[in-house]
Amino acid sequence: MTTFRDLGVQPAICDALERAGITTPFAIQEMTLSVALMGTDLIGQARTGTGKTLAFGIPVLQRSVAPTDPAYADMPQGKPQALIVAPTRELALQVSGDLALASKDQGLRVLTVYGGVGYEPQLEALDAGVDIVVGTPGRLIDLANRRALDLSHVHALVLDEADEMLDLGFLPDVITLISKTPETRQTMLFSATMPSAIVALARTHMRHPMNIRAESSYENATVPATAQFIYQAHDLDKPEIIGRVLQADDADKMIVFTRTKRQAQRIAEDLQERGFKSSPLHGDMAQVAREKALARFREDKIQVLVCTDVAARGIDVRGVSHVINYTCPEDDKTYVHRIGRTGRAGATGTAITFVDWADLHRWKMINKALDLPFDAPPETYSTSEHLFHDQGIPAGTKGRVVDPAPVEKKERAPRDGSRERRSGGQRGGSNADSGSTAGSSEKSADAPRRRNRSRRRTRGGSAVETPKS
Repeated sequence: MTTFRDLGVQPAICDALERAGITTPFAIQEMTLSVALMGTDLIGQARTGTGKTLAFGIPVLQRSVAPTDPAYADMPQGKPQALIVAPTRELALQVSGDLALASKDQGLRVLTVYGGVGYEPQLEALDAGVDIVVGTPGRLIDLANRRALDLSHVHALVLDEADEMLDLGFLPDVITLISKTPETRQTMLFSATMPSAIVALARTHMRHPMNIRAESSYENATVPATAQFIYQAHDLDKPEIIGRVLQADDADKMIVFTRTKRQAQRIAEDLQERGFKSSPLHGDMAQVAREKALARFREDKIQVLVCTDVAARGIDVRGVSHVINYTCPEDDKTYVHRIGRTGRAGATGTAITFVDWADLHRWKMINKALDLPFDAPPETYSTSEHLFHDQGIPAGTKGRVVDPAPVEKKERAPRDGSRERRSGGQRGGSNADSGSTAGSSEKSADAPRRRNRSRRRTRGGSAVETPKS
């Protein structure tokens, strides 16, 4: 069995990986490391969740010089030696965490920069000196324009999840960042799919790149270890189905994908009311709240993370047993990305997709594009026998683990239409004439209200005598 040491990885990095329980390289790592360690430009294409981070992370770490190395004296002091661009904040944090883990014995300084937080800590870190910068395109350009981030000495540039950056509209920002780096750099581009715009980017900004694909075709982009289930479900019944799936025999942590931010917030609150520890994760949340929710999910303090696509891109959390598409994904790439959050690093997983009646045509297009055998999803309800059988749900399981909160009963108004008099007596009156109304309040409410007043006819201010009949 091939190990990282067999592939020429430095002992310090191998020791750090072994302490973290990572001993055997995945296919994409085994295929790219020998090429990337020589400084060759490359395009790595592999399914999501198959170890692309270390495929580019190890060459970046091994070809960087740590401040404790005697050769560092010949380097530009404190200037970044490598730049890794990621499409989302969560993915940037994940990549920097993996790099920090692998470089623990080297002493390399890894900095993560992203928007949604203050500039001061990032500016202070850049001023003190960093070796590797991982960040999102917007904040990287902001720091470069402030002249706080100097990319003129970068020897390695990595574009992680390049196809997702294209989908999010970051291509102009990426080209701007590339223009700030030296032409002699090593460029590594990793992507699950290869749209034409990515191919054009590679031809323009890479030098004779080697294209390495870990799979034979895009149709095999879904992870084989992930069991896929497609159900035609009613929107009002979906939370009940999720509540029952959460109590399945193999259920652990779960990610639920939604189409909108409001939907993510509503479903998370619904699951909380049912007694499940859940949290939303969407773009309207503050960055601190997003990081806190993701940290609690990693630490098993919450069981369900309800996300939108943008907020959840690139999330890599161990122990995710289920991914549920609350609504049908927009296209086949989104479907592959979503279900790739489970079945990662050789583990098994379950992907469930709910298809509304109006989305059947969209699902059939996805099914055909990925050559899946689910052209006619079965009509499914929370009480369906095949749901319990497919997901291993114990018989009699309900979609909640706590009783619903009691509904407060409102006092009904009296049927006779009478109203309680305010303390001031008559409407708009004061307490001064409350005594004068005391006697009238003793009268029956049903008694007719009578007025005693006489009327007389006048003309020009003079009384006119009413003719007698």
